Amino acid sequence: MASPSRSTHGPIAARARISRANAEALLQPAHSGRVAMKLRDLALGLVLSMTSTAAVAGGGPFGIDHKVPYDDSGLWDRSYQKKLAMGAALTVVGGAFVADRDSRIGRTFAQSLDAMVLTAGTTTVMKYAFSRERPSETDDPNAFFSGHGHQSFPSGEVAEISTVVTPFIAEYGHDHPAVYALAALPVYDTIARVKVHGHWQSDVLVGAGVGVAWGTWAHRRQSPLIMSVMPGHGVMVGYVKPI
Repeated sequence: MASPSRSTHGPIAARARISRANAEALLQPAHSGRVAMKLRDLALGLVLSMTSTAAVAGGGPFGIDHKVPYDDSGLWDRSYQKKLAMGAALTVVGGAFVADRDSRIGRTFAQSLDAMVLTAGTTTVMKYAFSRERPSETDDPNAFFSGHGHQSFPSGEVAEISTVVTPFIAEYGHDHPAVYALAALPVYDTIARVKVHGHWQSDVLVGAGVGVAWGTWAHRRQSPLIMSVMPGHGVMVGYVKPI
């Protein structure tokens, strides 16, 4: 077995380049839009930065998966991750039903709702199909198809957060660049899920890719899916000024 102390330039650098190329190819469906490219690069750069030495002993589909030191303290507390996911879902659902769908903000909320539902369905199917064990369950990042109860690949939470912010960034980012700060939410969740051993690096990377892809697709649609079947443009409460 090769010693981890050997040179970290030739083979490791080459393998890191291969990992990046594979990851970029996987996220290509979201490549056509500027927003998708920005979010893709954020997620890709983040995951690769967490794997600076992963090429020595990394595994998984991109050769970057490895356990990091467990950290469930402070900002990385698991309860914060759960609150973020729940808060994002409630905000999107509430906004979609309360805002006027004919307004700019209402249409964006409706797109975000579509993306969230489609992303949840996609990641759920993938979790059952790949049945990958989590880092909390095994030290082997190649433990796919392990049967019922193993649902590490991909990260549903990272996919959810990524997909709900994408329509808002795509809609308002050009006019209000500060909206790009929303990308910090999936970036945070990406780091947090790996730190608490809930997911491998490739889990969160693919989750982000799925989320951005569905978010971009939903934003490009002229008419939302879910709210279009609601009577009277959903539930209108009060007055929402188009922004």
